[in-house]
Amino acid sequence: MRILLPTGRVTYNIVKEAARELDADVVETGELASFLTPSQVLSLLRSDPSYDLVLVSGMCTASFKEVEQKTGIPVYLGPRHAADLSLVLPLIGKTELSREIPADEFLSEERKREAYKKISELEEAREPVFSLRGVRIGNGTRIKVLAEIMDAHKSPDIRGKVLRFFYEGADIVDLGFGFDATPEDVRAVFHKLQDISQPLAIDTQDPALIEASLFRADLILSLQEENIPLVGEKVAKAGCGAVIIPGEADLLSNIRMAEECGICHIIADPVLQPCGLGLVKSLSGFSDPGYPLFFGAGNVIELLDADSTGMCALLAGMAYETGSSVIFCSEHSDKTAGCVSEMRTATMMMALMQGRPYPKDLGIDLFRIKEKRKRREPPLEYSEVIWADRMPREITYDPRGNFRIGIEDGCIVAVRNRIAIKGANWQDVLHTIIRMDGISLLDHAGYLGAELFKADLALRFARSFEQDGPF
Repeated sequence: MRILLPTGRVTYNIVKEAARELDADVVETGELASFLTPSQVLSLLRSDPSYDLVLVSGMCTASFKEVEQKTGIPVYLGPRHAADLSLVLPLIGKTELSREIPADEFLSEERKREAYKKISELEEAREPVFSLRGVRIGNGTRIKVLAEIMDAHKSPDIRGKVLRFFYEGADIVDLGFGFDATPEDVRAVFHKLQDISQPLAIDTQDPALIEASLFRADLILSLQEENIPLVGEKVAKAGCGAVIIPGEADLLSNIRMAEECGICHIIADPVLQPCGLGLVKSLSGFSDPGYPLFFGAGNVIELLDADSTGMCALLAGMAYETGSSVIFCSEHSDKTAGCVSEMRTATMMMALMQGRPYPKDLGIDLFRIKEKRKRREPPLEYSEVIWADRMPREITYDPRGNFRIGIEDGCIVAVRNRIAIKGANWQDVLHTIIRMDGISLLDHAGYLGAELFKADLALRFARSFEQDGPF
C-alpha cells in the first residue's frame, strides 16, 4: 500500500523516521502540518495519482471530502501528535481509520469498545454461584461493585443518590442505617426505592432493622452469631442473600449457622482491615470458604489520605488475586467523590486479566492526572527572547462590568447583573461572553479565560472552585 504523508517542516523528520520502513512519501507542505489545505493535497495527488491512501495530521480542521470525490483516494486523519505516528502506521491496512476523528483518539475509543465487548462475552460465558436481580455473583464473573450510602434515612434525596450510584457503575447499592435508625425509618427508605429494578442491600446488624427491610432488600450486611438466631430463618424465607462476618465465633462457624437457617445465597466476608490496623495480615484470611468472597475496600480508602483513583486500582487488584466476588466502596467523604465510578473501572480492568500477566494495555485505564507516555514534540524555534513582565497587582476594571464565576450542577456559570451564562466547558462560556460583546479590555478577556479554565479543571477533577484563588 502506497501512502502519502503531507506534513510541516517542524515535524518532517519525526514523520520521516516513523515511515522509513513503509512504502510512503513524506512531503513538506509548509511550516505546520495543521495548516494543510485541501488544495495542497489535491495538487499532490494530481501530480502523482498512484497513492492508495493519504494520512494527514490529526490537528487539521479542514475537510478533505472534496479531495476524495475528485481523486477517489481516501484521506484519513492521523494522530494529533507526530510522536504517536509510529503507533498508528503499522495499523494501516488492518484497521480503517476515521475521516473526522484523530487516529489516536479513534483507536483509543476502538480499543475501549473491544475491551467492553470482551468483558461482556466473558461474563456471559461464566455460570455464577447465584444472582441477585440478574447481577451475577461468583465463579469467575466480574467482581461486582457494592456502593454504600451511610445513614440512608437522613439523606434528603435517597432515591436520586441511589440512582446516581447505579448510573456511575454500582452493581448493588447498600443502604446503611446507624444506631439512631428505627424500623419505621428503614421501611420508609425501602418503600421509596421499591420500584428500582437493581439489587439493594441493607447494612446493619440490628435484627429489628434487618427484619424491616426484608420486603425489598436483596442482600443483608451483615450476619454473625448474635443476629443469625434471631433473623436467619426470616432472611432465608424472604429469599435474601447475606454477607456473613466473623464475630466472637469464626467465619466458618457463622457460615454453618446461616446454612442451618436455610440461607442459600451466602457471601463470606473475612473483614479487610484498614492500613495501619492490619491490612496486610487480614489478607491472609481470604482463603476459599466455598462461597463468594466479600472484599471491604471502602474503609481502606476512607481511612487513608491519598487520592482514591490509584487505591481503587490496587485494591481491585488485591480483590482479583484473592478471588473475591464483591468489592465494597463508598463516597462518604469529599475526598472519595467519584469512587464508585473509579472502582467500576478498576473491576473492569481486572475482568480483562484473563490470559495476561499484568493489568496494563487493556484498552481501559484509570489515568486521570498522569499520562502513560509523554509525547516528544519538536522543540520550538525562535531567534529572540522577550522575558515576560510581572503582571501589575492593581486591577483595571472593565467598564462593561465584572463577572462572578462559579460551578454548579456540572456546569460553569458566569454571572453579571443577575444574568447567568452557563456552559459545559470554558470555551463555550467565553465564546458566548465575547459574542454578547461583554468584554472591552484585553486583560479582562485574558483574566476571564484563565478563571473559566480553572473552573473547567475543577469540574473535570471534582475539585472545589474559588474565583481568584489557587486551583
